Amino acid sequence: MSEIIKIEEHPNYKNVYVVELEGGEAKIATKNLTPGKRVYGERLFQWRGVEYREWNPYRSKLGGALLRGLKELPIAPGHKILYLGAGSGTTASHISDIVGLSGVIYSVEFAPRVMRDFILVAESRRNLVPILADARMPLKYRFIVDLVDGIYADVAQPDQAAIVSDNADLYLKDGGYLLLAIKARSVDVTLEPSEVYKREIDTLKNRGFEIIDVIHLEPFDKDHAMVYARFRRS
Repeated sequence: MSEIIKIEEHPNYKNVYVVELEGGEAKIATKNLTPGKRVYGERLFQWRGVEYREWNPYRSKLGGALLRGLKELPIAPGHKILYLGAGSGTTASHISDIVGLSGVIYSVEFAPRVMRDFILVAESRRNLVPILADARMPLKYRFIVDLVDGIYADVAQPDQAAIVSDNADLYLKDGGYLLLAIKARSVDVTLEPSEVYKREIDTLKNRGFEIIDVIHLEPFDKDHAMVYARFRRS
C-alpha cells in the first residue's frame, strides 16, 4: 500500500480531507466516526492519531460530484438531513462522518433487502435513522422525521424531482439545501440525458427551488447529474 505523505482539509469543502500518497496519488476522505470499521471495503488511513475513510467516487455519487467540482458542500456538523434512497449506506456513511453525533440522517429506503444491509451500518452509527418506506409517500414517516437542514436524494424513479419536492414541502426548512442525483435513464430512456436534466430541474424551479449548481458525474457515473439547490417556501 502507498505511504501517506500528508492529510489535510480540502481547500473547497469543509470536513472533507485530501489524502496525499506517495507517487502523486491523492484521494478524498472523511474522518471515521467509527474508527476501525469499514462500510463498503474502503481504505482506512491513519494520520496523527486520527482515522480517515477513503471516499470512493465510483461508489458514491456525492463523492463523484466533489471530484467533479461541485460549487460547495453544504452539509455540516450538527445538521439534520433527510436521505431519500439511502441504499446500503455507502454515501450515508460519509455524510454520517460529516454531521457527527450532534447531527442526524433520516434514511429512507424502500427495498427490505437493501434496508437489512443499511441497518448493519446504522448499528454502529447512532446518527443514522433507518426508515423502511416509500419516498413517494412522505406522510408515512411524518412521526419520525423533524424539519431538516437538507435533503439528499438518490431515487431511481421517473418522477425524481416531484418526489423530492413533495418531501421538501413537508420537511425542508426555508433556505434548506437539496443535493439530488438525477439518473437520466430512470426518468426516461427515450430522451437524451440533457433533456431529462432540464425537465427535472424545471420541476424543481416550479416547486420553489433555486438551482445553484449542476454537475455531470462522468466518468464516475454515466448519464447522471448532481443538482445542488436551495429551497424557498412561498
